[in-house]
Amino acid sequence: MEPRKILSFVGKVWEQDIVPQLTDYIRIPNKSPAFDEDWEKAGHMQRAVDLIADWCKAQPIEGLQVEVVQLKGRTPLIYMEVPGEGDDTVLLYGHLDKQPEMVGWFDGLGPWDPVRKGDKLYGRGGADDGYAAFASLTAIRALKEAGGTHSRCVIIIEGCEESGSYDLPYYIDALKKRIGSPSLVVCLDSGCGNYDQLWCTTSLRGVIGAEVKVDVLTEGVHSGDASGVVPSSARVMRNLMERLEDSKTGAILPKQFHSKIPKQREQQAKLAGKVLGKNMWQRFPWAGDTKPMSKQLADLVLNRTWRPFVEVVGADGLPSVATAGNVLRPSTTFKLSLRIPPTADPDACSEYLTKLLSKNPIQGAKVTVTADEPGGGWNAPELSPWLEKACANASNTFFKKPCVYMGEGGSIPFMGMLGEKFPEAQFMITGVLGPQSNAHGPNEFLHIPMGKKLTASVALVLQDHLNRDRSGKPAQKKPAQKKPAQKKADKAKASKAKKPAKAKKKSAGKGKAKAR
Repeated sequence: MEPRKILSFVGKVWEQDIVPQLTDYIRIPNKSPAFDEDWEKAGHMQRAVDLIADWCKAQPIEGLQVEVVQLKGRTPLIYMEVPGEGDDTVLLYGHLDKQPEMVGWFDGLGPWDPVRKGDKLYGRGGADDGYAAFASLTAIRALKEAGGTHSRCVIIIEGCEESGSYDLPYYIDALKKRIGSPSLVVCLDSGCGNYDQLWCTTSLRGVIGAEVKVDVLTEGVHSGDASGVVPSSARVMRNLMERLEDSKTGAILPKQFHSKIPKQREQQAKLAGKVLGKNMWQRFPWAGDTKPMSKQLADLVLNRTWRPFVEVVGADGLPSVATAGNVLRPSTTFKLSLRIPPTADPDACSEYLTKLLSKNPIQGAKVTVTADEPGGGWNAPELSPWLEKACANASNTFFKKPCVYMGEGGSIPFMGMLGEKFPEAQFMITGVLGPQSNAHGPNEFLHIPMGKKLTASVALVLQDHLNRDRSGKPAQKKPAQKKPAQKKADKAKASKAKKPAKAKKKSAGKGKAKAR
């Protein structure tokens, strides 16, 4: 098998086929159900499903099966199978639903208006995660074109990842027998620290979403008349937030939201910090003289991957500055997004957050906390030697740089579930969301060269998966065959050997147990 052929084939397919398909895909405003209650009536999701499924069905892959599965009352799912060698299975995952529009797009760009500028394809959903189905099948085709082969592959493209993947468990259960027991899960929905090498995600934070509403009045009143008598709902809210975080450092105060960081993850964070350098923080669009929350790169990596932090992602009760009058407002509502460590208990964290913010508010204000369904984090199982070697080989082959391992601050809801469903599986979690790609935000783009090299890397990993040593240990080298002259010498030496000495008496003293 020739890796050069893999990359060459992938490059042609991306330019001639995948980019045009993604361009059409971006035009479809297929917002996830959480952002479009009438998604089924609107028909955008069906358009996206049809576009991807039709392309997949047209691929010249022997034995390929493509099926659109839709359980009653659920978002559709594209299920694919590709036969392979042996009795093993690889599960590849992606999704086709999108985040909403968001404001702030540059002139000439928009969420549903695909624009290619050099190596970047702008528009909502191309990088997150519309490319996954195209890349998965292209990786399989490229491997075969280069003379390689793979295990049986199952590809799943779901339709509600951006809403928390609440439909996916039902499909995994419904398709359990058909899926089998994959030994490798490949997820193409994650990020990369740069576009210069392969990045594999080792962990994902969980997320607790909650609406916190503070009511002090039933209607607004004149601020001059009421201030000093009626407490400010904004001040009550500020006091509640101070229970949760240190306003100077942003550190989450209650120990209930923290988890011990594994030593291996700390070591990986140090390496990732060295690789990223100042790009760790320079990649963000800073305003004025704003500075990062730590000067230590490893700390910044751990802050966004293992430590809890809260953000106010929405607010109600606040009129715009242009329309604001001298009125003491009756209420203030914050929408909170609390990221928790990968190993934290999401249900326990959600319950504690509700109690923390609703108990004994100052001046007896009315506080209502409405928590969303919590999302658990995920910590990858220990990497098998074969997969570590395979990822290193792929990165060095196609990027000419080593593979880097790092956690991600965002959540991929289905990962924890798959970890439970397939406890023996290894995980290759990767993606194309790198610096300034801005998933979920304005000016989202897909870095095309990264997409090509990542596709080629998946192909090579599929080959190495098939050829892996299943013991989990490095393959034993066969002993070298001795030459006839050496055999004769060894035989003569053995004939002259002395009789074995008598065994020594066992020591009466107590010996130390060998450390395991």
